[in-house]
Amino acid sequence: MFLDKIKDFFVKKIVKKSLSNVNHVDSNNCIKTVGVLVDETYFFEKQKLINTLIENGLKAENIQILVFKDKIKKNEVFEHLTFSYKDISWTGAITNPEVLKFIDTKFDLLLNYYDTDKAALLITSNHSKANFNVGFSTVDKRINHFMIDTNAENYTVFVDELFKYLKILNKI
Repeated sequence: MFLDKIKDFFVKKIVKKSLSNVNHVDSNNCIKTVGVLVDETYFFEKQKLINTLIENGLKAENIQILVFKDKIKKNEVFEHLTFSYKDISWTGAITNPEVLKFIDTKFDLLLNYYDTDKAALLITSNHSKANFNVGFSTVDKRINHFMIDTNAENYTVFVDELFKYLKILNKI
């Protein structure tokens, strides 16, 4: 536990340094593929979030989800791709090949569905090849192109606001 806090501190330092060189890409493409990065520490209703996205017109086969969990038990089975601090080195490199595949996927939209700054989530979002990042306003402002001011428990408010502004921006 103590080592995880120290690791988190050092990886956050690396992320903050790399965020100073962020180049935001302007994209006028419509949104078809969506990646969802969720922190399971505070938000457990992943399937309800996905169902709400589908109800708003996205196709289920075009949505991929990556879940972050602080601690993973040995025999724990997951419904979605899951990673933890063990999958991140002290230098901020991601060691899990499935997480690397998620990061390298060119999503039209990446939902950073976490409202606390955790190094593992920040580094995953920062390295993502997604065209348009959306997240919460409580997270580092350089990670997301568009931020929604609510908390993670209010997923319906988040999705309603998201689709309202995606229509205004001609993304859907």
